[in-house]
Amino acid sequence: MAPVSEIANLIEAHQSAEELLRQADAALYKAKEAGREQYCFYTSELTEAALIRLNTEASLREAIVNNELSVYLQPQIDVLTGDVIGAEALLRWHKAAGFISPDEFIPVAEQSGLIHPIGEWVMDQVCCVGQDWMAKGYAPIRLAVNLSSYQLRHGKVIEMIEDKLNHYQYPANLLEVELTESALMRREDEAELILQQLQKMGVSLAIDDFGTGYSSLAYLRNFPLNVLKIDKSFIDELETCTEDREITAAIIAMGHTLGLKILAEGVETQQQLELLRDLGCDFYQGYLTSPAVAVDEFEQRFMKPMASPQGLEPRSGP
Repeated sequence: MAPVSEIANLIEAHQSAEELLRQADAALYKAKEAGREQYCFYTSELTEAALIRLNTEASLREAIVNNELSVYLQPQIDVLTGDVIGAEALLRWHKAAGFISPDEFIPVAEQSGLIHPIGEWVMDQVCCVGQDWMAKGYAPIRLAVNLSSYQLRHGKVIEMIEDKLNHYQYPANLLEVELTESALMRREDEAELILQQLQKMGVSLAIDDFGTGYSSLAYLRNFPLNVLKIDKSFIDELETCTEDREITAAIIAMGHTLGLKILAEGVETQQQLELLRDLGCDFYQGYLTSPAVAVDEFEQRFMKPMASPQGLEPRSGP
């Protein structure tokens, strides 16, 4: 803590109480961001970062009102057959000047609490689209939705998902919930309870970005998971980096031992796909097939009629 004399000097420097509170708030925010039992001293950079965050938050609130947010879908492909077995729903923010990167606005949405109404809206859109495709007679695929660690900690996740499934009469086994490895590690007990409840509902469960959170596959045995998604960072240099290839092979082998399906993220080249096929990977997604696209485009390019009226179960998938 700063000594009283330093605080007195700041006041004598003609800084208002309001300005001191703003600076203290900026330092407090930075300390919270670093984790529990942390402290942080104020710097001018913190004020600049706080202003950027506040401006982004204000713009995001306007974006919600002005319907600037949309859901895009990226296909998930069976490595062996090339069939589309699912799609990941990804949030996009489009302003007149162009798309805003999720890396810019998702953290702000989480820190401001906006992630809760936004997450509910995404789930609403996905269940609505899935039910619409079923009504049109398309062969069903599983739709995956990302769940933020903030939603796990502060939101009524189970009630929200159950409400959407019931409202749209959308089969739970066609919905997949994705959580990051770090989200599971931060709130292990809460996450385990929520995943168990989702499993009882019939929802498929996936761990996203595996390999970035420093947990082990043995640790994941505590959770009722169905799919393990290998982080893109391991796939980027799969062709040239022996270490990444060996790590990927180990993840696939151990994941299968635990009864998990394995999906590789960020596949961009045919050689990467061939290596993943040789290693026994089950599914992939990435620019090799398609980036995330608008729902209408996804429907036109990837949805196929159901083979028979009785074919209500999803094709072989995660």
